[in-house]
Amino acid sequence: MVQVPASDRSAAGDGVTIDVMIPFWGDPELLFEAIGSVRAQTDPNWRLTVVDDCYPESVAQRMAELGDDRLRYVRNERNVGITNNFRRCIESASADIVVLMGCDDLMLPNYVATVRAAAQACPRASLIQPGVEVIDQSGATAVSLRDLVKARLVRPRSDRPLLLTGQRAAASLLRGNWLYWPSLAFRRRDLAGVDFRDSFPVIQDLAFVMDLILAGGSLLYVPTVCFRYRRHAASASSSAAIDGSRFEGERRYLALAERLTRAKGWRRAAGRARWRLLSRLDALTIVPGAIASRQWAGLALLLRHVVGFGAGPTEPVAADRG
Repeated sequence: MVQVPASDRSAAGDGVTIDVMIPFWGDPELLFEAIGSVRAQTDPNWRLTVVDDCYPESVAQRMAELGDDRLRYVRNERNVGITNNFRRCIESASADIVVLMGCDDLMLPNYVATVRAAAQACPRASLIQPGVEVIDQSGATAVSLRDLVKARLVRPRSDRPLLLTGQRAAASLLRGNWLYWPSLAFRRRDLAGVDFRDSFPVIQDLAFVMDLILAGGSLLYVPTVCFRYRRHAASASSSAAIDGSRFEGERRYLALAERLTRAKGWRRAAGRARWRLLSRLDALTIVPGAIASRQWAGLALLLRHVVGFGAGPTEPVAADRG
């Protein structure tokens, strides 16, 4: 990797609690909105690093012109893809808490303060999910059916921080993935034994967190809203939903999750993975869009996911690691 620091300040040993790592490939204007939202934090105990995966337009000069010694810029020597760029972000982090922020998402000014307070109050927490507001491409508040389901049917109902561990955490996530990956804050100490599963590119966020939970990690939900997640209609996950590939990936992963949780003796979690009720409901909501766009092959995959029982074909437990 080629590193272009904004100043000569050392990135290690400076007492910073939170490393905000931004894997970058996308709209530079949205990236600088994201950077601006981090610089606007009320709690200054953070450092931000952009890991540029060889986007054609380098942003090194623009970052240097900000004149902020809390900012770092790293450009990969070649494009490595989103999953490997996530790995490089984690490898480059040195603070106690690591955030893999989306290059088009926004922190509200209280994000760092909220996460730091939660981490200090609950040292056991391996990752923290704070409250999230969903916005659209233009930055306006957006409420999709998926987000309504997350908020009202899947996410734990609590007006105070709630720690989930073991089978309770796994069953909650396998009922329906209510997390917003770019808003998560991870304890770096708990990331050493976890890696991304390369064969699940669309659902790798859930697979990663589940592996963390299966390894003994714990999930802290903090209802305080402090992050703005940007949902794009043309995103990779949205496109994969219309053509059905996202749900094929979910079927394969949930088959694996059933095996992993059953091996732990977590029967309730395994049952959630096997029947995938909310995942099937999610697929059903995509059917009209597939019909309207004449995605007939995708429609067949969607319908298979909706009406099928069980979690589908089995997957190897560890062979898909990178």
